[in-house]
Amino acid sequence: MIRIALITLSLSSVSAATLAQGNSSLVQAGMELISAYTLNDAQVASVAKQAVQQMDAKYPVAAANDPYTLRLNRIVARHQKVGNLPINYKVYKTADVNAFATADGSVRVFKGLMDLMTDNEVLAVIGHEIGHVANRDSRDAMKAALKRSAIRNVGASQSGVIGQLSRSQLAGMTDYIVGASFSRKQETEADDYSYAFLKRNGYSVMPLASSFEKLAQQGGSGGPAFLSTHPDSKARAQRIRDRARSEGIAR
Repeated sequence: MIRIALITLSLSSVSAATLAQGNSSLVQAGMELISAYTLNDAQVASVAKQAVQQMDAKYPVAAANDPYTLRLNRIVARHQKVGNLPINYKVYKTADVNAFATADGSVRVFKGLMDLMTDNEVLAVIGHEIGHVANRDSRDAMKAALKRSAIRNVGASQSGVIGQLSRSQLAGMTDYIVGASFSRKQETEADDYSYAFLKRNGYSVMPLASSFEKLAQQGGSGGPAFLSTHPDSKARAQRIRDRARSEGIAR
């Protein structure tokens, strides 16, 4: 009910302003606001794909024959799809300790994280990030970011429609992707997804715990977005270890 009221109010404001000023850009911005509230999964994936393409142009991407690419390809060789979603992997050759996955199936791993982690720890982190996609956290966060962008555009009388975002709008989306944060519940569920993913595919779950322990040693600075608002990495690692012991798969 609140969403409907907000959309109606925004459209009414846009329509009144348009009648008074003849400003067509306000109509377009108003339609963008409505679209942001009614986006389907395919549209969110399309926006995510546009944003990632811009990021791939911004960050130094490891070439196909680069040792980092070859290592990542080896790590994820068995995991080219998650459910029905094809996954595309790339390495950003920057020192940041980070990784992310987006609603279109793009997974990007930063060189700094690969330098810090073993192969199985990298896979555990990727499992966590894909968990946010599988649990639709990434979709919902992207929709929220698009709503905020649309509302700003209404206020600023800017043009542009969802699906064909301007360069400046895409820049906002790329900032969101790198710095995205999720609720504690969403983080726990993504941890559980990675745990189940590792277990289901015959890997040890312990690298998930040790990845958190390594990130805890980073002191919370320069760490991946999924830890930025939840610095209790040691507690998360202990939770994984306790669960593994309770299931008899670790001492």
